[in-house]
Order: sequence, then structure tokens, then C-alpha cells
Amino acid sequence: TILQGNKYMDATLWTGNGPASQVIVNQALFKPDLVWVKNRSSTRKHNLYDSVRGTSKRLVSNDTAAEDTVAGVTAFNSNGMTLGDEGDVNANGLTFVAWQWQAGQGSTSSNTSGSITSTVSVNATAGFSVVTWTGNGTIGATVGHGLGVAPSMIIVKQRSGTESWATYHISLGATKYLNLNQDIAAATSITRWNNTTPSSTVITFYNDDVTNRSGGTYVAYCW
Repeated sequence: TILQGNKYMDATLWTGNGPASQVIVNQALFKPDLVWVKNRSSTRKHNLYDSVRGTSKRLVSNDTAAEDTVAGVTAFNSNGMTLGDEGDVNANGLTFVAWQWQAGQGSTSSNTSGSITSTVSVNATAGFSVVTWTGNGTIGATVGHGLGVAPSMIIVKQRSGTESWATYHISLGATKYLNLNQDIAAATSITRWNNTTPSSTVITFYNDDVTNRSGGTYVAYCW
């Protein structure tokens, strides 16, 4: 049903001009909901921003740091994004790339499909959603993802803590996980996905701090 893929996912290149701000326009002119930025010409960090958590809320995928607030992606525009003076996304003279995915184009909804209510921005046609929730520390807790089909890949990060980036992929199954921030091999554990394959409506979690600590805040990117 998608004839032109970059209407839903695109990659854009630019050269930083910090400390000034900069407007970045993607080729397909869509409003992104996940922006993943990496400097190409130095060893700066991967920076992830999404429309559900809000502008300037950064997570770093090669690190375990909790979410912080920086002048990175300061606006999600109808045709791209606005950058502030954060060096990881706009250092003067350095080159950058941003991978951008479209979900609900800034719109969210409350999802009650799981035992934990989540906030979801979703594009079922493109097969991508951004999901946030607060953990309840219960074994077998479920969180709605909004896709309408079982996701093939899920990346989860605790926003309020320094846990690893738990990663599920259909080729590994629900008994194994990868950590996005490490180069370790796939590990076997019940404490990530509760040994339960994601369904067309929900993801299942254990009571592990990485995905479901009581009171912890989380984000998942689902494809």
C-alpha cells in the first residue's frame, strides 16, 4: 500500500551551523515522530527525539543515560524539524544525518488494550508506533502498541533510569533479547518479554527494571 517509502521514513543530511538554530526539511515533506540523529564527521553520540515524549527530550542509544533536556530537536515541523544549538545535532561545520519515521504526525491517543494504559502515536499503514507508559512492577503486565499487527521489532528504554536499551526481534523470539547500547550476543532471559511473543495488540513484560519497574517511565519504538 506504500508506493513511495520516504513519505513515511526518510534520511536527511546537513552541516551544522551552531550556535545558531537550523530548520531541516525532509525530502518527502512529512512531520516526523521519531528523529534519530548521528554526527557523521566525529564521534558524537546518537541522539533520539520523539513527538510523544516532546521536543528537546533526548535519549542516547549508545549509552544508558536517563532522558535529559537539551536544545536538540526543538520542534517537529510539518516538513521536518528545527534544531537548537546542541552540539550532538548541530555543531558548527560538522556533518550529520537524521533518520525520521512518521507515526501519528504529532497526534497521540490513550491505549487501554493492555493492563497498563499507554500513550501511543501510530501509523498502522507504515507499521510504526511510539509508545510511552509508566511501569507497575507486575509480572506479565501488558502494554498496548496500537499497530493492529504483531510488531517484528521493538526497542525499549527506561526514560527515568540508566538501564540498557532492550531490543526484541522476531528472528530471535521472545526468549532472547539484545541490548542496543552494547556489542554482546543475544541473551536468554524471561525478564525482558516474559517469554511471550507480542500480539497484534500488546507487548508483555516481566517485572524487570529494564522494561517494567514500578513507577519507572518508559518509551518503546515498534515496527
